Amino acid sequence: MADFKDLDDRAWSVRELYAQLETERYGRPWSREEVALGFVGDVGDLAKLVQAAEGVRAIPDAKAKLAHELADCLWSVMTLARLYEVDLEGSFLSTMNELEARLKP
Repeated sequence: MADFKDLDDRAWSVRELYAQLETERYGRPWSREEVALGFVGDVGDLAKLVQAAEGVRAIPDAKAKLAHELADCLWSVMTLARLYEVDLEGSFLSTMNELEARLKP
């Protein structure tokens, strides 16, 4: 299984491919803001798939699509972290430590 750095590097290599495609189509890669707006769209898609998983929306192959959309959202978060020079792994571990300390009796 891949470690976090491997996943982060893979996410960034896909971002670089998207940047090439965006440059071909639009004359420039998406800005950080546009990447964030794309993430918002992914979260909306995720919400619909969660509804489907709960039986309140009819979407064929909802479970497989839910897994795909969760991966898309993770890609977006990892990409945004790199675009904003955030140590996502370190921040995640620190935040989980803070939450655990706050929640433990």
